[in-house]
Amino acid sequence: MAQIFFPAQKKYLESFRKKGDDLIVEMEQYATEHKVPILDWHSADFIEKLILINKPERVLEIGTAIAYTTIRIAKCLHKGSVVHSIEKSADNIKIALENIEKSGISKKIKLIQGDALSVMPQLKKKYDFIFLDADKEDYKRLFDYSMILLRKGGIIVVDNLLWHGYAAANRVPSKYSKSTQHIKDFNKLFILQQNLDSMIIPIGDGIGLGIKK
Repeated sequence: MAQIFFPAQKKYLESFRKKGDDLIVEMEQYATEHKVPILDWHSADFIEKLILINKPERVLEIGTAIAYTTIRIAKCLHKGSVVHSIEKSADNIKIALENIEKSGISKKIKLIQGDALSVMPQLKKKYDFIFLDADKEDYKRLFDYSMILLRKGGIIVVDNLLWHGYAAANRVPSKYSKSTQHIKDFNKLFILQQNLDSMIIPIGDGIGLGIKK
């Protein structure tokens, strides 16, 4: 597998990591044990800082999984702010609801069960902050819907844009070839989008950050 960070760099950065609360640690352990993909801790820290700096009132998350990032975002929101999170897996929704109940901040979170490609066209009100972390083959269409829903001056964050390092690799294992091409095509779209001031940052698995013009 291609590398974004070398082991020594990763170990050094992790030495500065602050211990999360018990629920965050529990979710990280669950994700590891059950092979559930969740956001890299460094990327989650970065998103938390963006939330704290920008103070969004309405956040949209596309891809809840077990609500790891959902809860971390919600903990940073001001009173009266909300995160709407879309998830199509009934199994994930069940676990996510349990975690949200444990978090004690359920009033700041609304889960929407369904395929984001079907749900997003039905959403009418603009969002201040959108986080996209879903099936890679759907990124382009989900991004198009996101740009409609994102207010001017709003922020969009997209995960996995370096895709385990394969987006920049000369050789890609066959099992990753299709998904890697989806990511490479999306990256061009993301950077060249005319109404978005965007960049890709080498944090975690590669974070796309954009501000709508």
